[in-house]
Amino acid sequence: MKLLDIGEVSKKTGTPTSTLRYYDELGLISSVARHGLRRQFTPDVLLQLALITMGKSAGFSLEEISGMFGLDGTPNIPRQEFHIRADALDRQIRELTALRDTLRHVADCPAPSHLECPTFRRLIDLAHHRGTKKSSGR
Repeated sequence: MKLLDIGEVSKKTGTPTSTLRYYDELGLISSVARHGLRRQFTPDVLLQLALITMGKSAGFSLEEISGMFGLDGTPNIPRQEFHIRADALDRQIRELTALRDTLRHVADCPAPSHLECPTFRRLIDLAHHRGTKKSSGR
């Protein structure tokens, strides 16, 4: 099996070598050898890094992500956690869509003053209600 030098892994994934060393120290990935002072990895590290990137994009912490790998580095995906995170992303998408629509309305509203616009007032009331509900729920 051909090993990948840390520089090759960095180039293929766009992950800085400093991040790769940090992930190695945390146990998220594992170097299997050294060539001089340079860490060497098996090609499986590319899949592991893709999963780490996906997990970070979904809002998982590095600690949570580390629990998604078995002792041998193989993925151990917690399906229920992924469902919970996907539901949270759905809620965030709805909130961001409403915010985008409000901003577009404010930018394009033909009313002489936004405070005179009933649509604007309704959107602001909804945004305030969502913000109040969100802060009291935490």
